[in-house]
Amino acid sequence: MSTRTPLDTRPTVRLLGTHGVPAAYGGFETAAEQIGYYLRDRGWRVVVYCQQPGSGQTHTDVWRGMERVHLYEEREGWLGTASFDLASIKHVLAHTGENGPIDVCLTFGYNTGVFNLAQRLRGIPNVINMDGMEWTRRRWGVVKQGILLANERFAGAVGDVLVADHPVIARYLSRHFGARRVTTITYGGVPVHHASTQLVRDLGLEPGGYANVICRPIPENSLVEIVRGWSARHRGMPLVVLGNFTRDDDYHREVLDAAGDEVVFPGAIYDPATVQALRFHSALYLHGHTVGGTNPSLVEAMAAGSAVVAHDNHYNRWVVDAGARFFRTEHDLDDTLTALLADPSERAAMGRASRDRFEAEFTWERIGSQYEEALLRALRRHGHTLTLPSSSAEQHTQHVTTQAHGGVVA
Repeated sequence: MSTRTPLDTRPTVRLLGTHGVPAAYGGFETAAEQIGYYLRDRGWRVVVYCQQPGSGQTHTDVWRGMERVHLYEEREGWLGTASFDLASIKHVLAHTGENGPIDVCLTFGYNTGVFNLAQRLRGIPNVINMDGMEWTRRRWGVVKQGILLANERFAGAVGDVLVADHPVIARYLSRHFGARRVTTITYGGVPVHHASTQLVRDLGLEPGGYANVICRPIPENSLVEIVRGWSARHRGMPLVVLGNFTRDDDYHREVLDAAGDEVVFPGAIYDPATVQALRFHSALYLHGHTVGGTNPSLVEAMAAGSAVVAHDNHYNRWVVDAGARFFRTEHDLDDTLTALLADPSERAAMGRASRDRFEAEFTWERIGSQYEEALLRALRRHGHTLTLPSSSAEQHTQHVTTQAHGGVVA
């Protein structure tokens, strides 16, 4: 049964491709939640498709002013995701237009891009976040990489506006699909100015007396190099590596075996307040990601004012700009760590630079307004003109929730 009245004449945006809200899984869910808040406050009717485990009847409810469509899926993994995405699009096709002519989709990811052909054939505007060249990740294997690449090409062909989260990704998309439909919108974060010291001490750590790493334990994230670089000599403080590690996995075992006595593995921590405190009170944040555009974990470290030491590549250099230090090998990292750990004033300056860069580029207010413009562009391509009032940063900020990821960030 519908959760809104027949007199509701707001423009409708439908958010697809995530597990839904509230955010509990990763970057796309957080983006959907924060962008949803922004659009809700700007006068949009926001509909979010939510994947529920098990079996049950599709139903809707309202959460913080956003409508949620709950779709049940018994399967897990890729098959479950594909089935959920297809069910979401079927629901879109069945309900688009019931609230008037202004109806547009915002799709996060291209993993099932072939299904987006349905919106194109029905004339439903669709803005697609193209998700950082996901098909290039070695962990998928050749078959899944091929499937992802094919879906990327389908999504790129049928999307009205293609969102890249980094200028490098934008250039790649422009080469393959033309620059006219491509726009760059980064990932965002919530600024952190205070965090509990007790949550850090509960983990046996002293505020300001440790460094941290938050990422998935996969080769593209340089964990072996980071752990070896840290363990090359006595540092006088621990390196805290978040994430689930098991000796049954070859790469996990390599990371564990490379670790010296000053490397700590507390497991994956999913409590947002604890992760936020770990970021805020760290002496350094080490970031080893080598692929994937703008990384959520890096943005959130900058939002907490962390001093960043990042792998030297064009993705990370653009995100952090001039305020960080970079490494390519474990030997580079060893030298950099030795210098920085002996220089608290330099680390403090790096932390201020991180926060300044975050405030200039990565706030959800800025990103929400950019997504709104992308939605309006998609509508204009279909002959719809929509005029909304000027954005209100104060209004949006009242509804922004603090969100930090655990040890499973890409």
